[in-house]
Amino acid sequence: MVFLSILQFCLIVAVIVYLAVNAHFLVKIQPAAGPLPASPRVSVCVPARNEERDLEACLVSLLNQDYPDFEVIVVDDNSTDRTPEIIESLKERYPSLIPVRGAELPPDWYGKPFALHQAVENSRGDLLLFTDADPVFRSYALKTAVEEMQNHSLDMLTLLPGAEFGSFWERAVQPLIFAFIAALARFGKVNDPESEAAMGIGAFLMIRREVYDRVGGHASLKQVILEDIGMGRLLKQAGARIRIANGREIYSIRMYHSLKEIWTGWRKNIFLALKKSVVKTFYYIFWVLGFVVTPWLVAGVHFWMGSALGWQAMALAGLALVLVTQATLCYELKLQQRYALLFPLGALVMAAIMINSMLHMLLRGHAEWRGRTYSQPLG
Repeated sequence: MVFLSILQFCLIVAVIVYLAVNAHFLVKIQPAAGPLPASPRVSVCVPARNEERDLEACLVSLLNQDYPDFEVIVVDDNSTDRTPEIIESLKERYPSLIPVRGAELPPDWYGKPFALHQAVENSRGDLLLFTDADPVFRSYALKTAVEEMQNHSLDMLTLLPGAEFGSFWERAVQPLIFAFIAALARFGKVNDPESEAAMGIGAFLMIRREVYDRVGGHASLKQVILEDIGMGRLLKQAGARIRIANGREIYSIRMYHSLKEIWTGWRKNIFLALKKSVVKTFYYIFWVLGFVVTPWLVAGVHFWMGSALGWQAMALAGLALVLVTQATLCYELKLQQRYALLFPLGALVMAAIMINSMLHMLLRGHAEWRGRTYSQPLG
């Protein structure tokens, strides 16, 4: 028990140090205040497949941008719900909306890359903003992103979103998964032109068209589910200057609304994000549970066994450090800090999703999303 207690405390300290260092390198951008020296045309590309719940709010926020020259191209990717009707009704009110009826999915393409590919084919912008159908954008989002691109001579800018939570399970699970993704990103290395590390956030991916065309666009990512990360890697390998930044004041997103949506949504992604590595999957499960769950168990065992005060104090100190870290995460996500008490449950669910994602891919050999099945995805 002594060895385990020391190991537990060291693990807690190691995680906190890593998270603090990583957070230090996360660029925080502020909303643009003054006029821009130039306002290149921005083409916003939105893929939409059965998005009737969130699409209208997303498109309205994009169509009301405080930016002089932009267009919004929305591709209806063979939806079977009210998505086409929503797009048509908005077209009547907003002439800058360009609706595209998606073609039948070719056998050598996956859905989202093909939808974005079609959006680009119908665009005229010098800058391309790839997003999803569920974020909501502040009116200054385009202006701020263009200013950041210009000020730092960027070829690609990707922004982490602000998070919206509704249900119990969203508050329990989503903050941990968001933190996990942020921890994997290694912000300093992504923003370092000398490093090979790259990242992309599919909800906000702004790219100079010239560079996009040079790497072959989404045609180079035909069978990639995580096309955002794939695009970041593709651009970085081509020598493009990319940056990841905190965009929580620029836009926000409520990704999933229920435990079922959380489970199926992340199941298709997590094992691919870990490069289909079984070793990495269990390695990260160890760190997640070791930081979020086992500190409670170690402290409880020490008090139940009546251990020496020194060991009890160390266990409580470790648990206190964990709670402070989780309270900070809640603050960053604008979530009431009492929800940190749900995180042990959330960590167990997250670990189960990771294992399910691994088994689903290894045993079935495919991923499923939006009614489509993708065999042996590349990433």
